[in-house]
Amino acid sequence: MFFLESVARNKMYDARRLFQSFQVAGPVSLGLGISLILFKMFGAVCLRKGYNKLVGKVVVITGASSGLGEALAHEFYKHGCLVVLCARRRQELERVREDLLHTHSNMTTYPPVIMPLDLGDIRELPRHVEKILAITGKIDILVNNGGCSSRGSVLDTSIEVDEKIMLVNYFGTVAMTKAVLKDMVARREGHIVFVSSVQGLIAIPERSSYSASKHAMQAFSDSLRAEVAAHDLSVTTVSPGYVRTKLSENALAGNGSAYGRTDEATASGYSPEYVAARIVRAVVRNEKEAVICPLLPRIVIFARKLLPFLYFYVMQRRARASSLKALAGNTSQ
Repeated sequence: MFFLESVARNKMYDARRLFQSFQVAGPVSLGLGISLILFKMFGAVCLRKGYNKLVGKVVVITGASSGLGEALAHEFYKHGCLVVLCARRRQELERVREDLLHTHSNMTTYPPVIMPLDLGDIRELPRHVEKILAITGKIDILVNNGGCSSRGSVLDTSIEVDEKIMLVNYFGTVAMTKAVLKDMVARREGHIVFVSSVQGLIAIPERSSYSASKHAMQAFSDSLRAEVAAHDLSVTTVSPGYVRTKLSENALAGNGSAYGRTDEATASGYSPEYVAARIVRAVVRNEKEAVICPLLPRIVIFARKLLPFLYFYVMQRRARASSLKALAGNTSQ
């Protein structure tokens, strides 16, 4: 009780200090400050109401066995959703399910559903969706999160790797989305989320296969958004920067083998929990796009659109530096 009273006193003290600072600055600043505070309070109330609307929603998440997908499962689950966990590895899905039940055991919510599936097996995905609908009765939100990455130059990457990345990241996502759409259109209710990447907005060297698949996803989502608006469906495309997951470790090298290590940029990226919370907020706010990255990638995105010659120059320099680094590494061995 003493702790709660102390926190309350501190909050009141902070509010008084803020109000006093506006008074000192003058009536104009005071008016702007009060408007800003009221705007933030209104936004917080609207956001809370949006989170409340998630209760009871059926949320299907692909790639839910680890990383960002696992974090998304926790984020939707704690807001009262019935989450359907989809990925290839049943054992890992079981682990995530048990973790959800134990971590949020004080909540009254819906037990998670497990649906093992392979996004690369696109002919079977409609059957898996039918099984989900037979269990849950509906699908309110589809989060297309599952996918894989690649590392390697265009010259060193086999066409089989290109096919694999495109099959899982693009065609698997498209097949899953089309399988879910029929029910959503019939009910005139639903939200489809595409977890793309900043590299779906700006391609970088050594990521041709991955960037191409994410560029394709961006285009598909834009077309879909326009078409399903007449059916009252929503589409959100999320483009995160680097996230601290095993995406680079599990990425395919140019010859198809596992890359097997974590990039420095990935290791210093956002936490999966932060990105998951931001994605759920984008869903609640019905944002059409959400770019989740630091300032530098945003500048590069801006340059690609308005100063393409600068973007091309920077990427050429980066590719040249990467080639020299690889050559130096081979020479030292």
